[in-house]
Amino acid sequence: MKLYDYYRSSASYRVRITLNLKGLNYEQCPVSLLDNEQSSAHYTALNPSALVPGLNTDHGVLGQSIAIMEYLEDICPEPSIFPESKWEKAKCREIALAIACDIHPLNNLRVLNYLNTEFGVNQNEKMVWYYHWLSRGFQTLESLLSQNKYRFCCADSPTMADICLIPQLYNARRFGFDVSPYPILLNIEQQCQRLDAFIKAHPDNQE
Repeated sequence: MKLYDYYRSSASYRVRITLNLKGLNYEQCPVSLLDNEQSSAHYTALNPSALVPGLNTDHGVLGQSIAIMEYLEDICPEPSIFPESKWEKAKCREIALAIACDIHPLNNLRVLNYLNTEFGVNQNEKMVWYYHWLSRGFQTLESLLSQNKYRFCCADSPTMADICLIPQLYNARRFGFDVSPYPILLNIEQQCQRLDAFIKAHPDNQE
C-alpha cells in the first residue's frame, strides 16, 4: 500500500498510527501542502478531494482518514481499533467523530487560509478562531471522558478515539494552545506516547 500524506497533517497522522498498530507495511509518498501539491493534476486524478491522506490499495485510492481506518480494520481485524462491546464501540466513534468532524475541519489549513485570503482575517483574529474551536472541542472531550475507567479513551488498548486524539493535541501545541486544563486527555496522551506505533507515526519522526 502507498500512503499519500503530509507529515504534519492530523488526518495523515491518524492513518500512520493505524497502519503501525496493525503492523501493516506501507510506502509513504509525501504531498507538500505548503507547496500546494495536493492540488496538482497528478494528485487530484488519484484523490479528487485534493486532501491528504490518500491510501492507494489494490482497489484504488481511498481518501478520508476515518474511511481509511475503517477499511484497515476490515482487512486486518487484529489488533482491533475498536472496543468489544457495542456500546463502547459507539462511544469510541462518538469521540473520534467529535474530533474529526467538530474540531479538525474548523482548524484545517485550508479553512485558516480561506479566512485570511477571502475575509482579510489577520493572524491574531485567526488564532482567536482557532483557539475557540479547540477550547470547545477539548472541553467536550474532557466531559465525555470524565467517567473513563480505562487506560485509553475507550479500552485498555488504543482505539480509533485515541488515534484521533493524539494528532489533535499535537496540532494544538504547535499553534501555542494551552492544553493543561485537560488532564484526562493528557493522561491518555501519556499512555499513547509510550507505544511504538504512536512514536513512529509522530511528525518529528517522518522523513
